[in-house]
Amino acid sequence: QVQLVESGGGLVQAGGSLRLSCAASGSIFSINVMSWHRQAPGKQRELVAVITSRGNTNYADSAKDRFTISRDNAKNTVYLQMNSLKSEETGVYYCYARVATIAPACFDDYWGQGTQVTVSS
Repeated sequence: QVQLVESGGGLVQAGGSLRLSCAASGSIFSINVMSWHRQAPGKQRELVAVITSRGNTNYADSAKDRFTISRDNAKNTVYLQMNSLKSEETGVYYCYARVATIAPACFDDYWGQGTQVTVSS
């Protein structure tokens, strides 16, 4: 089994910054795609940023130029640096990973439990 554990959420004023982390552990052979998603109150979960194992990145239009996704493959960890935060970006942030496990030998999708980010206006 694989576990994803997020950290770094909290309360911040509009215009402030936060850095989220998500560490994967367990029976991991390799991790393909890792990404961050946000679920605002009463809304569906949406993609914020994604990064491949080679470091290629893509962002939601709202996150471009303010957010930076990165990863440390040696630590099986993905980060999301969020700058100039807006009140509408309040929500629960979830980490996702596409993982090739050792036992059983297969690919599977994993989600973290989420970390709350609250941006006060």
